[in-house]
Amino acid sequence: MKYIQDIENYQPFNEQEKVDKALILNFIKNNSDHLYRENLAAHLTSSAIVINQDKTKVLFAYHNIYDSWSWVGGHNDGDSDLLKVAIKETKEETGILEVEPYLEDIYMIDVIYVENHIKNGKRVPDHLHLNVTYLLMADDSQKLRVKKDENQAVAWIELEDVFNKISEPRMVPIYRKAFDKLMTI
Repeated sequence: MKYIQDIENYQPFNEQEKVDKALILNFIKNNSDHLYRENLAAHLTSSAIVINQDKTKVLFAYHNIYDSWSWVGGHNDGDSDLLKVAIKETKEETGILEVEPYLEDIYMIDVIYVENHIKNGKRVPDHLHLNVTYLLMADDSQKLRVKKDENQAVAWIELEDVFNKISEPRMVPIYRKAFDKLMTI
């Protein structure tokens, strides 16, 4: 499968990604339902870091569950085209109509712990998101729209101001890695 080859071919940016890549590949090998959120222990998810053309702003949403500004993305629900899922989720969660890959390849890999919560009236237990992130680009003048069942706000945030907006400490290293990596391309 292409997405498995893409993960196998991904060159980790740091030691955390090296460890997380091995965990993700092992989980895929041992869990045929890894693309489905019905696997309550862990499942693959697709996220996006969406930047504007001059790489000075990132498109974030104020996420209802996490009560913080964050990247966009979501569950694959059986779809093995991880990039397509990241683009679809970006459009759904932000309202933008046009977005394209800045890079076609995987941008980052992370294993992210998700605390139990209530979603759509149902309890979701603690679990892991085996997350593949893509770097996308969009025009920052596009009209934005809130997706009320997922977020309270959507905005382009100056990269230099992102860490003043995030209230999820566990995500800071992930976003720092994303923006450090952005400076290398």
